[in-house]
Amino acid sequence: MSESAKTNTSVGAASGSAAMPPEVAATFNDYPEAMRAELLRLRALILATASETDGVGMITETLKWGEPAYLTKETRSGSTIRIAPTNAKSAHDYAMFFICSTNLVSDFRTQFGDTFAYEGDRAVQFNVGDKIPVDELSECVRQALTYHLGPEARR
Repeated sequence: MSESAKTNTSVGAASGSAAMPPEVAATFNDYPEAMRAELLRLRALILATASETDGVGMITETLKWGEPAYLTKETRSGSTIRIAPTNAKSAHDYAMFFICSTNLVSDFRTQFGDTFAYEGDRAVQFNVGDKIPVDELSECVRQALTYHLGPEARR
């Protein structure tokens, strides 16, 4: 099975400290400590937001392209979210990635303007040590996790 297709068991979204599949835990453990702490904060925000959002259901935590990814496999309500370090060419250290064929990042840019740094139509970017705008990022996550429910559900 290709790494991009590998999936793991679903995790309860009720807690950011939900049990992590071993392959995902190993990936987090491979990151430098400061980066790992930042990415684990994003993971906790994704899981907490999912638990508070109607229609999302259980979150499947897996690896896509070798990076932690969060899917609404049970309900199919949303679009995949990945979290990972950025490439060496980026001015930012890590990002929350969204499927670029959606209008999610474009919508975030319209709603939140320069609250975030963006990479095209695929990512919201951060640097280690940044103060994360939690409420706004949680809203981005909520919109991604309900993407397939239609615009009414994302409001």
